[in-house]
Amino acid sequence: MDRPTAIFVDGIGTAAAASGVLSQLQGRIFALLYLRHAPLSLDDVAAALEQSKSNVSVNVRGLIDWHLVRRTRLPGSRKDHYEAATDLFRAVQEIMERRFRWCVRLVLATIAEAERAVGEAGDRGQAARVTTGRLAGLRAFFTLIDAGLGAFREGKPVDPQVFRNVVPLAPARARQRR
Repeated sequence: MDRPTAIFVDGIGTAAAASGVLSQLQGRIFALLYLRHAPLSLDDVAAALEQSKSNVSVNVRGLIDWHLVRRTRLPGSRKDHYEAATDLFRAVQEIMERRFRWCVRLVLATIAEAERAVGEAGDRGQAARVTTGRLAGLRAFFTLIDAGLGAFREGKPVDPQVFRNVVPLAPARARQRR
């Protein structure tokens, strides 16, 4: 592998591992395929990345599930070959929808459950009011995030001004000296 490809493969592998979406090897496989002008077989990918063919195969299946890699056939070859998706906007849309939007909706469901629990407790004191207010602020914020992810998924523009000051910050208290 030439030096520019090696730099790109290692860097994307590191970024993928930090993302929490893909493994380091998945990032490296994607990067290798992305820079190639022609599809590669599992044997070629395994050799280039110095990995076992079985390990590469498992990770390629994950990349196919994320729509980052597709299987293709080459004339005259009985082997499957793989190429990276080049429509990165579509690939990122899929990742945002399946990974991040799911997490946002989990938070929204948790907030709704906590709000129900506050209502069922029947407490009307200061602590309940603070809890209710903070949950409402979080709900508003995560609802906007959910809407923004939905707009991104559909290729619609998102006005960043909508996200400003959704959860008002409490004024900073002056620090007291001891």
